[in-house]
Amino acid sequence: MAPRKKSTRKKSSSRKGTTRKKSSTSRKATSSRKKTGSRKKGTSRKKGTARKKGASRKKSGRKYGPKSRKKVGRAMHEMKRGELKSGRSGKKVKSRKQAIAIGLSEARRSGGKVPSRKKRSSR
Repeated sequence: MAPRKKSTRKKSSSRKGTTRKKSSTSRKATSSRKKTGSRKKGTSRKKGTARKKGASRKKSGRKYGPKSRKKVGRAMHEMKRGELKSGRSGKKVKSRKQAIAIGLSEARRSGGKVPSRKKRSSR
């Protein structure tokens, strides 16, 4: 076997004077800004609010049940294939939002756990 040639490149162990150092100083400036960031005036948190006896906190659970997820997924699938059609007119649905709305209304009709529709404001 022939002996290996040594590479002529010089390996540098330290990175002094490179662009890396520049970015680290800018990072320090942003981190100090985050530490000193204060809350806006007038938006103070409430320390402790008096609550009536017997009043319980509302439990935070899931807003949508598994049935609604399936119905919306089915509606999205149909919309992407061009099979989903709107109610009376029977036109193809092209909007993603409309497909979700159709899926949620189907879930409501079939008794799934879905929040009620938002009330329309009178014009």
